[in-house]
Amino acid sequence: MADFPYTEPLSDEVFDQLFREARTINVWRDKPVSDELLHKVYDLTKMGATSANCCPARFHFVKSDAAKARLKPLLMEGNDAKMLQAPVTVIIANDLKFADKIPQLFPHNPGAKDWFADPGVAEITAMRNGTLQGAYLMLAARSLGLHCGPMSGFDNAAVDKEFFAGTALKSNFICSLGYGTTDDVFPRSPRLPFDEAAAIL
Repeated sequence: MADFPYTEPLSDEVFDQLFREARTINVWRDKPVSDELLHKVYDLTKMGATSANCCPARFHFVKSDAAKARLKPLLMEGNDAKMLQAPVTVIIANDLKFADKIPQLFPHNPGAKDWFADPGVAEITAMRNGTLQGAYLMLAARSLGLHCGPMSGFDNAAVDKEFFAGTALKSNFICSLGYGTTDDVFPRSPRLPFDEAAAIL
């Protein structure tokens, strides 16, 4: 029996880029993000673990001026300006009919589709795993040299009507992507120490 590979820690520089020095960006450089790079972000994101490989997240990259104009009035004041300035803002949505793809994604047990037949189970599964995938997207983007500006200040129902009408997609959160500046970056907020947030049982 061979050990699974990749058991050595990554470098401190990687930890800094992904976690310790990474910040939510509010002011963006005027530098485009290519479609090719967005494909690379997704190709890393899709490899993150989800329950039964259900992969419920759907990513709509709002990049064109026309698409940004549709999204702008649906955001809270302040968030709209940040979104317009950013090269790309991705709407992370959950597909409530994700189970239809279980036979494709979980081929050794296609009957697992039935695990999610109850709409309540499907909804909570989609929210849990879609949120995970949104976090994977942020780490993937940071690993490829992009910065992130995640936001939840928007009208979910209005976004769903504007972008996902007639589908089973429901917006979760949005995240701007691009190349940030240090302008208007808030001081680092505290984090809970281990003993207040964790326990070893």
